[in-house]
Amino acid sequence: MSNKKFLVRDLGLRPYAPIWRAMREFTLTRQLDTTDELWLLQHEAVYTLGQAADPQHVLAAGDIPVVQADRGGQVTYHGPGQLVAYLLVDLRRQKLGVRQLVSLIEQSLIGLLNRYSISAAARPHAPGVYVSGEKIAALGLRIKKGCSYHGLSLNVDMDLEPFSRINPCGFEDLAVTSMQSLLPKCQLNMAAVQAQLCGEIMRQLRYADSQIVYSPKEWRLHGRPEQDENF
Repeated sequence: MSNKKFLVRDLGLRPYAPIWRAMREFTLTRQLDTTDELWLLQHEAVYTLGQAADPQHVLAAGDIPVVQADRGGQVTYHGPGQLVAYLLVDLRRQKLGVRQLVSLIEQSLIGLLNRYSISAAARPHAPGVYVSGEKIAALGLRIKKGCSYHGLSLNVDMDLEPFSRINPCGFEDLAVTSMQSLLPKCQLNMAAVQAQLCGEIMRQLRYADSQIVYSPKEWRLHGRPEQDENF
């Protein structure tokens, strides 16, 4: 069954757990004709562990909460100033494999960074995007019922110190960078970066602009208010 609309939600700054529960429920309850969605947001400070992550890679969490999630990958950090994009996509309908989706996400990030004259690349056996060996974007997905959730995080203009308290993505001594660190003379606009990343993802997914629907600012999930924690 075909559904060519795509819903983009701008969710602002949100705690991690309610969003995780929301996208998981969305995926578990979606139907064959459910519209695919892209959720764009920032998270309050949190460390998240992937399904197979070793907790020992969290070296010193301090006052930052640690959440065991159901995505792929190891440990990463989310915080204000980092752009997060969650892709809730029916892979069967889009005729995409998981590896293709990973590549699509990486190419979207590389395309965005290229707009800022940042030369970035992916690595075959270490999902994510790197600039001169330093990680600037992380990636982790979960597939259920042939549909994806979770997605990517891009370090735009954020405090990178919390990354020093973990082995990012399970790698000791992996350096982490941000767009702002690479562009110290540029005043980045998060809204502009977000819009550009959205455009790159839509282009990679082959959605025309006329097929994108932007959600109202007031967010609802299955008719429930966003503050309802009982997902």
